[in-house]
Parts: sequence; C-alpha cells; structure tokens
Amino acid sequence: MAERRGIPVYLSLEEAAEAMAVSVKTIRRWIAAGTIPAYRCGKRAIRIKLDDLEAAPRKIPAARY
Repeated sequence: MAERRGIPVYLSLEEAAEAMAVSVKTIRRWIAAGTIPAYRCGKRAIRIKLDDLEAAPRKIPAARY
C-alpha cells in the first residue's frame, strides 16, 4: 500500500517569526539571503512552508568561559 503524503502547511511571516522566536524582519532577511524559501500567494501575501522553516539551519552561539 502506498503511503499518502500530507498537504503542506504554509505559515504567514508573522506565524513563522513566532514559531522561530524571531522578528518578522529576521524572517524577511532569511528569505532575502536564501536561507528559507518563500512563496507568494496572490499579490501581497508571502507564505513559508512549515517543513522548510523546520529545516532551516540555526546558528548556535559559542560558549565563552
């Protein structure tokens, strides 16, 4: 039996920012830098796939002693 893929979940910039605990401006910077892909829906709305957001690399700051 073939496994059925689920429908992708798309988030607004505000929802993506909240999910990643960053600002909307940071999400826009990541899109501009190519860190996460974004999709235009209609004339103005920009959406991000949840799977793409979860796969985005996150920098971990180095510990200082």
